[in-house]
Amino acid sequence: MPILKAETAIHPENLLNQDSTVDTSRRWWAVYTKARQEKAFARHLLSMDIPFYLPLVAKENLIRGRRMQSFIPLFGGYVFLFGNELERTKSLTTNRISTILPVDNQPQLVEDLLQISRLIDTGAPLTVESRICPGDSIRIKSGPMAGLEGTVIHRRGKTRLLVAVKMLQQGVSLEIDDFQLEPLV
Repeated sequence: MPILKAETAIHPENLLNQDSTVDTSRRWWAVYTKARQEKAFARHLLSMDIPFYLPLVAKENLIRGRRMQSFIPLFGGYVFLFGNELERTKSLTTNRISTILPVDNQPQLVEDLLQISRLIDTGAPLTVESRICPGDSIRIKSGPMAGLEGTVIHRRGKTRLLVAVKMLQQGVSLEIDDFQLEPLV
């Protein structure tokens, strides 16, 4: 049973699927919010009709002996805003922002966020990785996650696929069998 229903994580729904490079007046910004303000900031952006992406994942909690589910931000403190200069300035009026980081490589961020979104949609258990580890770049060749690209890492004797948002130097990983992987050339 969820504590709270899942909130809007992306606005508009097709934000990552459309070609965001077509609208040259808008660009991606990585917004670092004040502590525990990601969802409130996203609600403000939704009410102002400003496009954003806040990756949320389900988390199981044990409260008074009952299992409850809540939805938490995948990257603590970060919301990805897609707007023009006026919308970026308007977002500052929420008083929930600590820092706004410009995104130098816009297409790379969109590709990274699209892969993160696909991983979240699979429902597989994800582990947040705080630093990018060097390793082999790979692509998943079969299964529901076919086509996803990332880096192979080994943790506690298990093979994991790391999909990263390079700009933040953070990512998520999931356990995967090496027979599903093919090296990127």
